[in-house]
Amino acid sequence: PNLPADELPDGNTEDDAEEVGRWGEVPAFDFEPADHVDLGERLGILDLTRATKLSGPRFSVLRGAGARLERGIAEFLLELHTERHGYTEFSVPVIVNRPTMTGTGQLPKFEADLFRTGVADRELFLIPTAEVPLTNLHASETLTAEDLPLAYTAHTPCFRSEAGSYGKDTRGLIRLHQFSKVELVRFCTEERAAAELELLREHAETALRELDLAYRVVKLAAGDVGFSARFTYDIEVWLPGQQRYREVSSVSDFGTFQARRAGIRTKAKDGTRAFANTLNGSGLPIGRTLVAVLEQNQRADGSIRMPAALVPYVRFERINADGSTD
Repeated sequence: PNLPADELPDGNTEDDAEEVGRWGEVPAFDFEPADHVDLGERLGILDLTRATKLSGPRFSVLRGAGARLERGIAEFLLELHTERHGYTEFSVPVIVNRPTMTGTGQLPKFEADLFRTGVADRELFLIPTAEVPLTNLHASETLTAEDLPLAYTAHTPCFRSEAGSYGKDTRGLIRLHQFSKVELVRFCTEERAAAELELLREHAETALRELDLAYRVVKLAAGDVGFSARFTYDIEVWLPGQQRYREVSSVSDFGTFQARRAGIRTKAKDGTRAFANTLNGSGLPIGRTLVAVLEQNQRADGSIRMPAALVPYVRFERINADGSTD
C-alpha cells in the first residue's frame, strides 16, 4: 500500500478520524423524520421489491419523479464542475482490462470486490469508480509539466460486490452493487499536490453547499485510508433518517503511487522527468446525494421540497405526498 501522510491522525478506524469542519444547520423537524426508503416507497418513486425481483438484493429501481431527480442531480453536478470548476468531461468505458485496474490500485489486492466478465479470451472488469478509466487515460504517457494541472470528470455507473459488507446498510440506496457517480480526477506535479487536494475538497463541498445540504468534513486516520491513498478527507452528509453523518465523498491525494503503477510521468521545460501526482474525489455519488435531498427536505405533509439549485434540472419545486410534482 501507499504510505500515509504524517499529518494524518493516528488510528485504524472511522472513530479515530479528526473532524476539521462543518457547514449548514442540521434540519430540525417538529415530527419524526422518515428515512429515504419509507419516503421513497410512500411517494411511489422507489421500488426495491421489483429491483430485487430483477437482480437480487442491493439494487434499486427509481420511477417517475425519483428517476427525474436522479438524472437532474447528475446534470447539476456535471454542469457545476465543468462550467464553474473547469473540469473536462469525459465519456469512458465502464468495462476495463486488468492492467487498467492494476494501475489505480484495485488489483491485485481487491479482486474480490470487483465484478469480472470477459469477451472471448479477454478478461475484463466492471469499474468500481470512474477514477479507474479517468486516471488510466494517461497510463504509459508523459505529460508536459507546464500543462498541469489537468482536471477530468465523468458520470458513470459503478459496480461493487461489497464483499465483506454482509449485514451493513442492507436497506435502501446507501450501499448498492450498482450506483452512479460523478467523479473528479486531477493530475499535477508533486509540488502542487497539497494545494490541489484542498481545491478538490472545495469543489466537492461546493456541490453540497449549492444543494443546501448540511455536512461535515473529517480527516481519516492513518490506518483507515485506502490502499492507494496517502491522505483522505471524508465529507459526510447529515441523514435525518439515521440521525448521523454518512460519507458522501472521499477526497484523496495518491502522491505518485498510482502514477508509478500506471507509468504516468511528467517532463518539465528543462527536461526534468518525474512521476505525476494524482488526486481524485467523488463529486458526488448520485444515490447518496438523492438520499440526503429527500431526508433533509421532507415536510410534515409527506412532501419533499427541492433545493433551489436543482429546480432548473428537475423542472419541479416539490414532490407531493401522492408522488405528483409541482
